[in-house]
Amino acid sequence: MIYADLVVANLKQLVTCAGQAPKRGAGMKEVGLLEKAWVAGWQGEIVFVGTEKEFREKVSLIDRALLLDGTEQVALPGLVDAHTHLPFAGDRSQEFALRMQGYSYQQLAAMGLGIQTTVKATRGITKEELKILCRKRLQTMLLNGTTTLEAKSGYGLNLEDEIKQLEVLKELRSEQPVEIVSTFMGAHEVPPEYKNERRNYIRLLKERIMPEVKSRNLAEFFDIFCEPTVFNLEETEELARAALKLGYKLKIHADEFVPIGGTELAVELGARSAEHLINITPEGIEKLSQSETAAVLLPGVPFFLMLEKTAPARELLDRGAIVALATDFNPGSSYVFSLLFIMQLGVYTMKMTVEEAIQASTINAAYAIERETIVGSVEPGKQFDLLLCDIPSYPSLVYELGRNPITTVIKKGKVVVKESRPNF
Repeated sequence: MIYADLVVANLKQLVTCAGQAPKRGAGMKEVGLLEKAWVAGWQGEIVFVGTEKEFREKVSLIDRALLLDGTEQVALPGLVDAHTHLPFAGDRSQEFALRMQGYSYQQLAAMGLGIQTTVKATRGITKEELKILCRKRLQTMLLNGTTTLEAKSGYGLNLEDEIKQLEVLKELRSEQPVEIVSTFMGAHEVPPEYKNERRNYIRLLKERIMPEVKSRNLAEFFDIFCEPTVFNLEETEELARAALKLGYKLKIHADEFVPIGGTELAVELGARSAEHLINITPEGIEKLSQSETAAVLLPGVPFFLMLEKTAPARELLDRGAIVALATDFNPGSSYVFSLLFIMQLGVYTMKMTVEEAIQASTINAAYAIERETIVGSVEPGKQFDLLLCDIPSYPSLVYELGRNPITTVIKKGKVVVKESRPNF
């Protein structure tokens, strides 16, 4: 007999995303749809998924078990946001206004705006103030269905303030429901005090900051912004190899604005993911499609920056690449909290199917942060992370625009959003 302390009964539809992970090719369109489904959990883990008849035969409720009525609700796994820049201070609304006047992202960076604006603000805030900002953002993301996310540092660009950002992430793991996977991104930009001494900054990263972050166990992944105006291909490889030697797992911001081979390098080094890829080359597509490196696509960036070009999601999918979607939540190029909105952009701007967009935001996104064995799908043995949505059928997640249909969020077997409001 299976024992349960939480049951969601009689769901109109359940999108499980179950099966082998990551999903590729034709597997991206098989979302594991169940009708009139029941889901049961025990101590935060899913123990049963099936029909009411099977439930009655196999599952026993403990005293004081919670039974939720899923009638007329559509459910899917908790969303996984595989690329965010969560811990920052300030905003860049002035920069946004300048972009409306025609300035490009690169021109603003050359003027000392862009990332440097956020670095200044983040350096000038206390750890407790930064934590308050991040907690509010996480609550908004949770209300929009994100139950697990990756979060990068990279707005400190010195030892003290990079540590500050990563400590905030570590502390927030135990203070609120959203699961956080930390990435150290001191190679996000060269700080202003090292603009004419970039080799010295690279040396500082390799010899002091990277080892210190790792010794404190503050970050699982290491990420680098591989662009000619930030860290070129040779510098990216130097830093990436140093990170791997220290025991970091690797991610690379690759081929966002200029195709310089960041994707190919990510594959060569066995990176878990290559991210952005707006200007990926045909050679990059070929290598990525034949690899175990995930393509983390961020359609919020070209949308927010009003670019005409997007990452070639359709070609990557058709070639069999591992494709994930993420918000790239950040103050300068994608101030987007909602992964549901990103799913919609994936369909409307990158020609993904609804099924592909769902899988890219759940099980494949979990793969991109090496969590596919515990989150990203609804099946026994995984965390009980589930979203209940007030929609007629799962395609309405993309068909209905401009509203949040999520009424209930369950994280690790706890109801953390109830009637569209925080419940923790």
